[in-house]
Amino acid sequence: MAALKFFFEALFLAAIFILQALCEPQGSKGVTSRFVRKLQDSGDLPETSEWFITFDATLNLPEQVHLTQGDYIGQTTTVSWVTWANSSGNIVQYGKSKDSYTSSVQSDVTTYTYGDYTSGFIHHAKLEGLDYGTTYFYKVGDGSSSREFSFTTPPEVGPDAAHVFGITADLGQTINSAQTVAHYTRSGGQTMLFVGDMSYADRYRSNSQVRWDIWLRLLENSTAFQSWMWVAGDHEIEAKGNSGETEKFKAFNKRFPVPYQASGSTSSLYYAFKRASAHFIAISYYDDYSQGSTQYQWLQTELSKVDRSTTPWLIILEHVPWYNSNTHHYQQGDEMRSVLEPLIVNAKADIFFAGHVHAYERTFRASALNCSGGCSDENAPVYINIGDGGNSEGLVGSFVSPQPSYSAFREASYGFATLDIRNRTHALYNWHRNDDGDAVVADSTWIINRVSS
Repeated sequence: MAALKFFFEALFLAAIFILQALCEPQGSKGVTSRFVRKLQDSGDLPETSEWFITFDATLNLPEQVHLTQGDYIGQTTTVSWVTWANSSGNIVQYGKSKDSYTSSVQSDVTTYTYGDYTSGFIHHAKLEGLDYGTTYFYKVGDGSSSREFSFTTPPEVGPDAAHVFGITADLGQTINSAQTVAHYTRSGGQTMLFVGDMSYADRYRSNSQVRWDIWLRLLENSTAFQSWMWVAGDHEIEAKGNSGETEKFKAFNKRFPVPYQASGSTSSLYYAFKRASAHFIAISYYDDYSQGSTQYQWLQTELSKVDRSTTPWLIILEHVPWYNSNTHHYQQGDEMRSVLEPLIVNAKADIFFAGHVHAYERTFRASALNCSGGCSDENAPVYINIGDGGNSEGLVGSFVSPQPSYSAFREASYGFATLDIRNRTHALYNWHRNDDGDAVVADSTWIINRVSS
């Protein structure tokens, strides 16, 4: 039966591949969607909105619970949360059965100040040595001040480990943001890849850091149950003159414990991790990327460690797009691309996810190594710009004309994406448009792995 199932799956994927090749050949003319959505108010939701999970502060219940992969290979999950008093209940209890917690770990606790703001007590607890593909139940806090959740670890790293990833960026905390999170929570995604510009707290002149607390309450229905992997964007820099703060990425570093040290990085702005059959490399426009820089050398080293026989999918995460035909931030990423693109193309990366531009765009496989501005290159990644999460700055619907040959599909609408990696050769990619309260698949394509196909 297993052999028969494998045969029919292979036959189905082969048919899809042939159909896709006929319908969307490399170099074919791209699509500029003319869909016009009735936009809802894009202002930030009030603190009292029902979208935010809140509690009576006097109860000191753990809040803003979020999970992050805490190591290089997916056997550690970091549980993070906030309390408003530093009680003795700084603990996570966990086990494989509900209400049967056989292990426990104490959290590290930190706080930070930003202008007149002082954060709550921010907890990070590492659950190490977890079994792959296993559901764990966990309790955050202690006694009457505890809350219970569950999560499932990823499959063991291997070439045919299937997994569904969500992708979003530039989210913010508007009604459109809330719909994106709600739609994703129902999508079947198992791990979220967040490619920068998170809470948009920096748009507030005073008491901006409260908006980080509010934003994480918005996400908790997803982040408490699966890992979200974070990449910093320009809205995470925050060190602005009117705040008196000089330390860049302060809130990001305090609140989001990305496992950068596990991949030999010296900065939370660039790091790598493996999950299922994919090797992810996050790089940063907001740190020195010039030849010979620390980031450049780290990237060279990390790419040399990629083993496509174990992790056939190589996926790059970075906030500023390298290929973008929207007039907003047009060609901003060209300098970074000119320095790092040879490394990425030589490694035959499959996909490059970015945000920053408040619209959606997917490219054909393209590079600028043998032409000016980008043209067909089967060794290059598919570039996907997913900066349409829903933030208060709104959408940008102005695209350059004519549509560049590298651009396959573009539309200015709110939404998110999913990448359903089926095996070592095929992944189904879908972009889900937020269509007035519903999640609608508006762009879909099979992505064929360049190395293993």
